[in-house]
Amino acid sequence: MIKLGDYNTLKILRHTDPGIYLEGDETTGDILLPKRYVTNEMHDGDEVQVFVYLDQEERIIATTETPLAKVNEFACLEVAWTNQYGAFLNWGLMKDLFCPFREQKQRMQRGKRYIVYIKEDEASHRLMATAKVEKYLHPASVEDVSHGQSCDCLVWQKTDLGFKTIVDNRYQGQLYDNQLFQPLHSGDRLTAYIDHVRQDGKIDLTLQPTGRRQTLDFAEVLLRYLYENNGRCNLGDNSPAELIADRFQVSKKTFKRAVGDLYRRRIIAITDDGIQLVSAQAEDC
Repeated sequence: MIKLGDYNTLKILRHTDPGIYLEGDETTGDILLPKRYVTNEMHDGDEVQVFVYLDQEERIIATTETPLAKVNEFACLEVAWTNQYGAFLNWGLMKDLFCPFREQKQRMQRGKRYIVYIKEDEASHRLMATAKVEKYLHPASVEDVSHGQSCDCLVWQKTDLGFKTIVDNRYQGQLYDNQLFQPLHSGDRLTAYIDHVRQDGKIDLTLQPTGRRQTLDFAEVLLRYLYENNGRCNLGDNSPAELIADRFQVSKKTFKRAVGDLYRRRIIAITDDGIQLVSAQAEDC
């Protein structure tokens, strides 16, 4: 079955002047891959991976171009142009993606970027975008995700608490201001970590690995810093959290845990003005 708005691996049937025709199904019939995408390595009988969507005349067509997102995914897309029916978003293909006025939360403007969900319209079967993304997010449970698990995170919108996010293309997450040590903007994609699943099914996130893994990861960062700075760091347990965050982009709690880990392993010594590699280590750096 052909997946519209998605990648399909299809058999090459024949070469023609307009391009090559690929084997579809009973609903679609043969699907054209236009000549501009045909290469000398494509031969009759071969299989090729293509993205299948609708062209300007709403005909099913294939492309080897890579869209910024496919159907049932969220993305941050820029408005290429508008008309009396809605906005048209650049999603990396020849034909822009339509977002009708009824699917906009506010009137979209040319040149601006918006978080949208890509769907197939139930009535017309056309691919379109909607800015009403809340309808397509699902509540998470502890059976779905686990504490400390890494996840893909799309930054959605700024709030008084921090940033709403879309987690693993399915759940709503929250990054809190006091957990952030880098500037974020709507549309940023990054790796985050599950901190807690709330009763309402939303996920609290952190940008640093949690628990022992976080300590070990930052301990290696701190150790590398010491080797690159003559074995010394002028920050310690009593240093202000703001200075630690500014230099290492981690919380004071994480910094202290890493210092304690390196100290217990006898890699560093704690001094009145910070920390330093023990003498044997320092001589080697």
